[in-house]
This record gives sequence, C-alpha cells and structure tokens, in this order.
Amino acid sequence: MAKPVLVIVDDEDASRQALTRELESRYSAHYRIVPSASPEAALARLREFRAEGVAVPLVLAEQWMPGMTGTEFLARVKDVMPTTRRGLLISWGDQSTAGPILGALAVGQMEFYVSRPAWTPDEQFHRAITESLEEWWREQGGRFEAVTVIGSEPSARTHEIRDILARNSIPFGFYRSDSEEGRQALARLGVGQTAGPVVALFNGTVLVNPGNAEVVGALGVDVRPAGQAYDVVIVGAGPAGLAAAVSGASEGLATALLELEAFGGQAGTSSRIRNYPGFPHGISGAELAWRTYEQAWVFGTHFIYGNPATSLATEGNLHVVGLADGGQVRSRAVIIATGVSYRRLGIAELEPYAGTGVFYGASTIEAQAVAGQPAFVVGGGNSAGQAALHLSKYAEQVTILVRSQSLAASMSDYLVRQIDNTANVYVRYRSEVAGGGGDGRLEHVLVRDRDSGRTESLPAGGLFVLIGAEPFTGWLPDAIARDQWGFILTGPDAAPHWPLPRAPFLFETTTPGVFAVGDVRHGSVKRVASAVGEGSVAIRFVHDYLAVPEYVP
Repeated sequence: MAKPVLVIVDDEDASRQALTRELESRYSAHYRIVPSASPEAALARLREFRAEGVAVPLVLAEQWMPGMTGTEFLARVKDVMPTTRRGLLISWGDQSTAGPILGALAVGQMEFYVSRPAWTPDEQFHRAITESLEEWWREQGGRFEAVTVIGSEPSARTHEIRDILARNSIPFGFYRSDSEEGRQALARLGVGQTAGPVVALFNGTVLVNPGNAEVVGALGVDVRPAGQAYDVVIVGAGPAGLAAAVSGASEGLATALLELEAFGGQAGTSSRIRNYPGFPHGISGAELAWRTYEQAWVFGTHFIYGNPATSLATEGNLHVVGLADGGQVRSRAVIIATGVSYRRLGIAELEPYAGTGVFYGASTIEAQAVAGQPAFVVGGGNSAGQAALHLSKYAEQVTILVRSQSLAASMSDYLVRQIDNTANVYVRYRSEVAGGGGDGRLEHVLVRDRDSGRTESLPAGGLFVLIGAEPFTGWLPDAIARDQWGFILTGPDAAPHWPLPRAPFLFETTTPGVFAVGDVRHGSVKRVASAVGEGSVAIRFVHDYLAVPEYVP
C-alpha cells in the first residue's frame, strides 16, 4: 500500500522548502510529503492521486498566491478529494488573512488554519497537524483492530454491533462473512456457519452472535454495580450525564454512571460539533464523549454498561434503581440524564429496512457504505445538518427532507451556510418520506410534496432519520412528574407537585433527591454546551440536598 500523501501548496520557494523540511522531519516515515508551487499544479496532482487510489489525508495551502487564493483552492479540493482535511497556512501577525479565514470556515471550505512553524521543532504547529491526521484516520476507521466483526451485509444485527463499537470509540475491523477475508477469518477462528455475527477480540476471545453487553463486557467494562451504596447514581451517559460524573467524582462523591448503548448519547453520533466552547475547529461527538468518559474514569466514576435502569423507588434515605438483569443500585441521590431518542417514521413498509438502509440517527459508520449513491436525511435540526455534511464526503448527493419552509428556525446558522455552499447537498422543503423498498436492503424511497400531494420514487442508498425527540422516561414512577410529552418537570416547574415545605432545588424533580438534566428535562436547551452545564451544576445541588435537614445519612 502506497504511503498516504500530505500536500503543501506555496508559490514562494524558500517558505515551501522550509515547510517541506519541517514536515519530513516528523512525518516522512509514514507519509509522503508532496510540495507544489501553484494551486493549479496541486489540483492536477490530486486528480492523479485519486485515479491511482492514493490516500491524501491533508492539504496545506498558503493564502496569498497569484491566480488563486488559498481559500479558493481549498474549496476546490473537496471536489477532487472529498474526505481530505484542509488547512490554511498563515504567518504570525498577518491580519489580512482574518477575513478569508472567517469566510472559509463559515461555509465549510476548510477545516482549520495553522500558523507556519516559527522555530524547529514548533510543537504547536505539529499539534495542529497531528490532530488533523488523527481525525482523518478516525473517519477512515483507523488501522488498529481491537475487535474484528465478521457478519453478513446488509444485516441489522451486524450494523448494531458495529454502531455500538464505533460510538464507544473501540477500534474495529469489519469483514463480510461471504468475502474471502471473512471466510479466512472464520476458518482461522474455528467458527463455522452461524446465524449471526462473530466478534473476535484482541485477547483471543471469540463471541458468536453476542449481545451488546456481552461484547462490551468482554472488553473489560462492568455490567453490574458494586455492592456499595453510592453518593450519586447518574442514569445516562450523554453530555449531561458525563459532565455530572466528572463533577461528582472530582468532588469526592462515590459516583456510578449507567449507560444502555453508548457513551455520548445522541451527541456522540455527531460527525462534527462546531459550537462547543474550546474547540474552534470543531470536534466529533465521539471524540468529545471519549475524552469526557476518560476524565470521569480518572476521577473514579464507576461505569456500568448495557444493564439499563428499569425502575426507581425510594427506601428510607436511599434511592433504589432497578436494573434489567434484576439487580439494584442504591444511592443517596440520583441524576436522570437519559436524553431522548429519534422518533420513528411510523411507515410500516420501511420497518424491515431498519439497520439495512434506514438508520435512526447519524450512523456515521454507514457513511462510506453509501459512497457513490444518493442518500437522504430526514430532519431540520443540527444533528440532521451535521449528518448531511458528513455524508456529502462519500455519497453521490445528499438530499435533506424538511417538512417546513426553512431551516433557519431549527438549525444553527453556521450549518445552514455550510449546507448552502456544499455542491452535492440539496434541501427539499415541504417534503416528507411516504414509503420505500428494495431487495434485501433499501434501494428507493417515496418522497411526497406536502403542498401538492404528489409522490415520486427516488433511488436511495441510505435514509437517515433525525426527527423529533422522545424522552426515555417510561421506566420512571408516577412520583416523577412529567409534562404531556414525557419530559421531566424540575425546579420551579416541579413546585406544584412538590411534597416538602422547602422549595425544590434547581433541576430537582418532584421526588426529593432525584434530579434531571439535559434533553430529558422539560424546558431544556437542546445543545451540547447547555447539557454539560446542567450536568455540572446539578452536582452542586446534590451537595445541597445531602445537607438539608430532612436528609439524615
């Protein structure tokens, strides 16, 4: 396999040569550094690399060049190499690049900018380059396989296992069971024909048609609680739950966190979060979730995976969370952070294709599977916009179906602008899915115009549904008051149902000592940053609750 290529574009000989030397000194063992003196010549080389099947993880370009600026060139790179990361080279103190940078980032014409190396070695420069390369490899699936999955394709169960691994940041490789590689792997593992997927771990463990908890448990993640009573149990490991775990454990509370599917929740499926503080170039939801998970673990949070909460009761001064396997978790306080799920389409003829062409959520692992095919995204929120932009790197074209007449009311402006400037992403307003079908997997969808009622059948390699929000609250007792849609009432909203003389704390539910944060809470702001804030602040009120007179340890 040819080395992946890093391309440099700079019309000045001295600066181009200096940058080439700097990159070769650090990356030449694993990458081929290809300098170019003009944007036109670089585009020609990129076309050659595409024809030869050579990977190009990164292109760096100087802004001020004759004939074509760096930002103009980087915008054209996507047409040739859609998955290539693009960075603009700037010089310290050059204020003339501020306008082009802001404009290009706003419409998605590049991923980042970086100052030229000021000395050798310039670790700040190399940090930006390394992070960009890491992001590219993550999108490609990486090269290290902690887990090997062998299964039929399309298959809803195979998709589910791959999705669980991807969302939990576990590096894995996938091989179709009917491929030569798949057959060789099954023979090597001593496994014959099976009705379900086979999962092989790096430590030699082989699982045949395993459940999700069995897979993650084999990787060393706990699926049962310890025998102790915790200070706080958090149910749900989305951004709000993870933030609560970091704050609780770091402040000395014995903290446990329960998660059914994947750390990061819905946010963990986002290919790129651009409006989270501290990440000016954006961060993938999976990476943000993994970093926060690791932070909470380092502070001592006990993670319990794949054994979901099924009930909640109060016994004296302890709250008891019942688990699916019949076990229990006892805690002095509880934080509910179970978030929401995407609403199903409710179209009977599409149900058989769930996981085999119809996906609820971003399902970033399926992006490469729709390469060269048309894809459809249903929804008008930020998650739908992020999914469409990610899919556009692989799909022939991406069509966003929106029931309303505008994206502005439901999607952040930066995403709307990027969608408007992405050539193969289209928006069909006042449109909805009416049906679809295919032979074994989804091959076409029926799209209906809401105004005329006219329906047309369109070819589709994938349908990604990101609509509505249904809270995970059906497992809660009646003592936890909810609004008409099932979202939990907290703080002032809980006051009419409050049982004690004191007022409820902010984020406290109608059961004293039980709090709710994030998307599951009535009146929450559906943004990652606000969910993190709520999870962090809730721990302060857990401390206050444990100190109030009616609580006796």
